[in-house]
Amino acid sequence: MSVQSTKTLRDAPLETPTDLKAKAVADISGALKILLADMFALYVKTKNFHWHMSGPHFRDYHLMLDEQSDQIFATTDAIAERARKIGGMTIRSIGHIARLKRVLDNDADYVTPLDMLAELRDDNKQLTMHMRETHGLCDEGGDVATTSLLEVWIDEAERRTWFLFEACRKG
Repeated sequence: MSVQSTKTLRDAPLETPTDLKAKAVADISGALKILLADMFALYVKTKNFHWHMSGPHFRDYHLMLDEQSDQIFATTDAIAERARKIGGMTIRSIGHIARLKRVLDNDADYVTPLDMLAELRDDNKQLTMHMRETHGLCDEGGDVATTSLLEVWIDEAERRTWFLFEACRKG
């Protein structure tokens, strides 16, 4: 295959069959790509705190964060595949994730358990807001399948936020 043929294939539209308008596909798949980057960033951050948890509530917090990270990771394939099903593209690398994500890293050598939980609470709350925005975009574009998936993911993020909030409460 020639270099020119490779470039032509690389630049060719996907032409995935869909009844969604081209603008809706571009907008929705773009939003899903950013959401996917956020999910991967939140997954790694939740695992980081899971691995570095300490203190008198270690077991409870450690197990809760393990459960939450599994739930977050489980959404990643569905998000990427949804973007592809409608004819969009998705992330391609860790660098791509780093450029798109809105979840802030925490590389500190030590974070108190309650600070870990509070930070994840706020991250999940912010993620919920971004998912609601994406839901509105999907609704405008007539993408009922993605809105339906987002409703489940919003509920899961709200539950994580609630658990983290309750775990942070004093006495």
